Amino acid sequence: MKTRFCDRTEAGQQLARQLRIYANRADSLVLALPRGGVPVAYEIARALNLPLDICLVRKLGDPNNQECAIGAIAENGTRVLNQGVLGWLGITKQVLDEITDQERQELQRRAQVYRGNLPKLTLYDRIVILVDDGLATGATMRAAVMWVQSQQPRQLIVAVPIASQGAYQQLKVQVDRLVCLHIPHRLYAIGLWYDNFAQVTDDQVRTLLSRPVVVVDSFSG
Repeated sequence: MKTRFCDRTEAGQQLARQLRIYANRADSLVLALPRGGVPVAYEIARALNLPLDICLVRKLGDPNNQECAIGAIAENGTRVLNQGVLGWLGITKQVLDEITDQERQELQRRAQVYRGNLPKLTLYDRIVILVDDGLATGATMRAAVMWVQSQQPRQLIVAVPIASQGAYQQLKVQVDRLVCLHIPHRLYAIGLWYDNFAQVTDDQVRTLLSRPVVVVDSFSG
């Protein structure tokens, strides 16, 4: 198996082959972490003939280095913190709360832009495949996992093309199944494992979410 991906589309297609046992199941669905996880998840949903929705979470970034995750927040308010990073950077509670409030507002904006008035898919008693384009610290995915688990799915599968060893080990005990195509000895940055890792735009997310990937979803609405 390749250890480098042309783009998120190819990564999603490769993941879909590892998830074929869930194809055409009325009790299953795919959830994407916007924005980068949406093109990956779209390919999985399309290949498996499953409904696609989004799981809104936001990374909480270091004010001096947005690529450094100090935690993450989900749309229901669930917050996951990287305590070691917080201590090392010396970020105060006041600064942390300010960052959290900013990202909460961004989550509200994205919910309106991406979903509008459309209802969320029902997760209760379903098999949920939660997808992103990679795991670095894993904080964002852990927040997403906590939110999904609060909806009482029957089974939760996380599917990612690439993950750091630390994030993989930490997450695999929190979900029913973790599907990852490559776990390098040293990750460095997720984007280094893609030939094309261009930022995904709001318009691209809306376009992919509006494309039909399954004929009917008997659990929705």
